[in-house]
Amino acid sequence: MIRATLSRKLLFYFTIVILLSLSALGISFYSISAKQLQSSTENQMIQIVNNAVHHTNLYISSYQRSTVALLTDLRVKRYIDLSADREEYENYRYTTDIRDAIVEPVWIRNPEIEALYIIGYSGNALYYYNGGSAPSFTQEDTARQIRYFKEHTDVSGQLNVINYSIRGDQTPMLTLIRSIRGLQSPEMKGFVGIEVKAEELSTLWKGIDLGPESYFFIVDGEGRIQYHNDQNKVGTLIPDSLGKQIEQAGKAMFRSSAEGVEKSYISRNAEYSGWHLVVSIPDTQLQKPLITIRNYIIVVAILTFMIALFLASRFGKSVTTPIRILMKGMSQTEKGNWELISLPKSQDEVTGLIVRYNLMVTRLSELVDTVYQSELKNKEMEAERQKAEFQSLQLQINPHFLYNTLETVVCYAVIQDSDEILEIVGALSYMLHYSVRTNLEEITVANELKHVIHYMVIINHRIGRPFEIDVRIKPEMLLRKMVRLTLQPLVENVFQHAFRYGVEDYHTITIDAGEDGDIFWVSITDNGSGMTPERLEELRLKLSENRLADVEEGKGSPGGIGVQNVHRRIQLVFGEEFGVDVESSPECGTRMIMRMPISGRKEHQVLNA
Repeated sequence: MIRATLSRKLLFYFTIVILLSLSALGISFYSISAKQLQSSTENQMIQIVNNAVHHTNLYISSYQRSTVALLTDLRVKRYIDLSADREEYENYRYTTDIRDAIVEPVWIRNPEIEALYIIGYSGNALYYYNGGSAPSFTQEDTARQIRYFKEHTDVSGQLNVINYSIRGDQTPMLTLIRSIRGLQSPEMKGFVGIEVKAEELSTLWKGIDLGPESYFFIVDGEGRIQYHNDQNKVGTLIPDSLGKQIEQAGKAMFRSSAEGVEKSYISRNAEYSGWHLVVSIPDTQLQKPLITIRNYIIVVAILTFMIALFLASRFGKSVTTPIRILMKGMSQTEKGNWELISLPKSQDEVTGLIVRYNLMVTRLSELVDTVYQSELKNKEMEAERQKAEFQSLQLQINPHFLYNTLETVVCYAVIQDSDEILEIVGALSYMLHYSVRTNLEEITVANELKHVIHYMVIINHRIGRPFEIDVRIKPEMLLRKMVRLTLQPLVENVFQHAFRYGVEDYHTITIDAGEDGDIFWVSITDNGSGMTPERLEELRLKLSENRLADVEEGKGSPGGIGVQNVHRRIQLVFGEEFGVDVESSPECGTRMIMRMPISGRKEHQVLNA
């Protein structure tokens, strides 16, 4: 059984999608093209026939106007009313008058007219021929002509066009004839006719070009071809079945195989003659563009399918190849080999998957090292914590002895009535009592501020002048938790470094506190000498080491004083993401910000867990 791999599935479904798309597109395009081509061909045929009918009617109507002069002339009507036993002179007189007054102007206007004649039912007949002598007709010839015209003309006086010549020669002639009334009776008394060579009218249709196998032809009411591209067919009869279809189809397009080949036809009726003007196009000619379109569609579809199949195969490989590489890497990971997979050149979702796999492998390898070193790190932190507490223990050297000594100094101060000594010793005693506690438990902001107040009592006596700190902490912030002995060392740092050349009247220290999201911060800002960029960078580098400063590095007493120790003490309580940030510029002062979690140590540790 063949394994259904992802590449085979992609290629299979792509093939189906491509075939369906090309089939739907090809069939739709072919169907629409066939309909539009058929509609275009039909419109073209209709336009050709309509134009031919229009020009034919215009051409024949020009001859109709020539017959109007004969119909309305009184001399013609009087001649029609003459009896058969008329005098020969009277017949000659009418012949001359009508020729001079009517016939000659007609020759001038329409030189293509071959003959013009006036025939009465009584046997009176006048014959005029353009550029030739008129043949003589006997009474029997005239009677035969009268019978023929009565059978093939409309008694109402409408113009009729018939394929007939009174001379009976071989030249195809068209006769335009109509009935005429005399002066003495409203009934029809005779005929007025005009003969024109058929080739004169055929010049209207010679410019119609429908293609090598298509043609335009005209048939009369009897089914006889009056005009055809092939002169050999002029005068022949069309098949009866085709004639019936022409009569029944009206203006609609129809198909017939009466001529031996399947063809499409469209016909129109001429107004005066009753002729049918027909356009014929073989189906092979109609289908030739469709066959060409079909062949082009097949060729384009095959080429498109091959190209699309090739692109689909390339696309499938571009998807499956990285997946195979990823599977191979995963198998190595299962064996414990933490190997990274090289990224392909393309940037897509599979590349993103490989990137995340590499990241996962990297993190797993790091996690192994982290698990291995976690205990060492915990022991190191515990050692630092113990070191901090040991530094605090150093301050407890014989605390009872120090307390008793300070009490003795207080007694002497009372005896000597020295309020300054009493105040200094009292502040020092509180600070000593506050500092000798060995643990790093949290304390409130209010307690730290109280410790700073006692420190300022001693400082004021040292500098010999009162100095007040601007405390801007809101009352609701006073009960926030912070680490013991972190605020006073930073204030002391200001007097030792920012005011190193003495305290001036313009010097200020501002203590503020606030909240920023989940962070509670306390800041100490001064307007002292500030720090150079090099000194600031050096201090930040020490803070980034995340360790306690050695005793010899401290600038103050060995009891954990110094920015570095304050920073590390906050981290030991709350975590390494907290601590002290320093902002400073030369001669513009310094701002030190202690950042701690609002929730406190225990809650923060629970959240981190």
